[in-house]
Amino acid sequence: MIKAVVGANWGDEGKGKITDMLAENADIVVRFQGGANAGHTIVNKYGKFALHTLPSGVFYDHITSIIGNGVALNIPLLLEEVRSLTDRNVPMPKILVSDRAQIVMPYHILFDQYEEERLGGKSFGSTKSGIAPFYSDKYAKIGFQVSELFDEDTLKEKVERVVGLKNIMLEHLYHKPLIDPDELLNTLHGYRDEIAPFVADVSSFLYKANKEGKTILLEGQLGTLKDPDHGIYPMVTSSSTLAAYGAIGAGVAPYDIKQVITVCKAYSSAVGAGAFVSEIFGDEADELRRRGGDGGEYGATTGRPRRMGWFDCVASKYGCRLQGTTDVAFTVLDVLGYLDEIPVCVGYEIDGEITTDFPVTYKLEKAKPVIEKLPGWKCDIRGIKKYEDLPEKCRNYIEFIEERIGFPITMVSNGPSRDDIIYRESAIKA
Repeated sequence: MIKAVVGANWGDEGKGKITDMLAENADIVVRFQGGANAGHTIVNKYGKFALHTLPSGVFYDHITSIIGNGVALNIPLLLEEVRSLTDRNVPMPKILVSDRAQIVMPYHILFDQYEEERLGGKSFGSTKSGIAPFYSDKYAKIGFQVSELFDEDTLKEKVERVVGLKNIMLEHLYHKPLIDPDELLNTLHGYRDEIAPFVADVSSFLYKANKEGKTILLEGQLGTLKDPDHGIYPMVTSSSTLAAYGAIGAGVAPYDIKQVITVCKAYSSAVGAGAFVSEIFGDEADELRRRGGDGGEYGATTGRPRRMGWFDCVASKYGCRLQGTTDVAFTVLDVLGYLDEIPVCVGYEIDGEITTDFPVTYKLEKAKPVIEKLPGWKCDIRGIKKYEDLPEKCRNYIEFIEERIGFPITMVSNGPSRDDIIYRESAIKA
């Protein structure tokens, strides 16, 4: 059985914890898109970790962790991440890297930095991890596939051809130092030698595993609203963040994805630029940021303070719909225990009209939140294991959100560790 774990909103919803938790009863976890520009935070018996490329199942001995063909593969960062686990007494994970994955080149990171510098105040808020230049090259058919590292003649010819193109841009657009093709080729030889032990025909491996009845988790990065087609374009990432792309980015049949677990925070947060209708500011935002997550709301990769907001029913309903949600995992609910009343964005006012449908970006930028306030439960809910043991006002909050988004909340996370989870039967059927 294949399941996907994806985000409903801007990312940072807590997908890492949910994947880590579900991995206990899985056989394989696959990262199917994105790169090291975003991270998943995991808290377990080994400590607290921020994963950037590795799937969130790497802490289990029985899991095979896979980097799918849809991933932007930064080879040095991947290997550094593996070492960062083993240095902290985590057993060496079983890792397979797709021979069809493409490589984040050293110049992708430079071009990302140079372009943000060139754009100045009109930049996209990039993490400068090379992601947009990487995907640009992939679709311009001048990217480097892992398999090409093992064909020396093709590799040498391609390096010379691509470096010629890149140096024109470096000289005439960015006015920066040029790339030395020999130096780049030597770097790629180093990548080849380091990644060789992990390289495999991943789609074939997954096909056989699925036929044998293995449980496979597809782990997405970021969330619906960062999807380049369906998100807040152009303030989006460069690969599809939807569960549907899991079939492409892992190399499995779309009809084999039987369950889509969409992760939603009990409030909203976002890193980077772009429309964010329920955003809050000042002391109110600082307090929620300080209390949020495990140790505060800061990007797992960048360390940037996240933008904070109240739960957005409009964005979350849309996000769940696009993901094809079968189950909603509702995270960080425990954080809201300090509030006397909890504001919820239930609609958008755009040009004097109220809507509950998520609009295109130019309309979104004019939207004002329609807020409804619910009473808070004013106590600590960590440690509670049964849904019926949650305070009534807490259950009312969950059920209010569930009704507004129209998708079943079947998991409630009330703490940072993998054991802090409550399963429930929803009244809503997906």
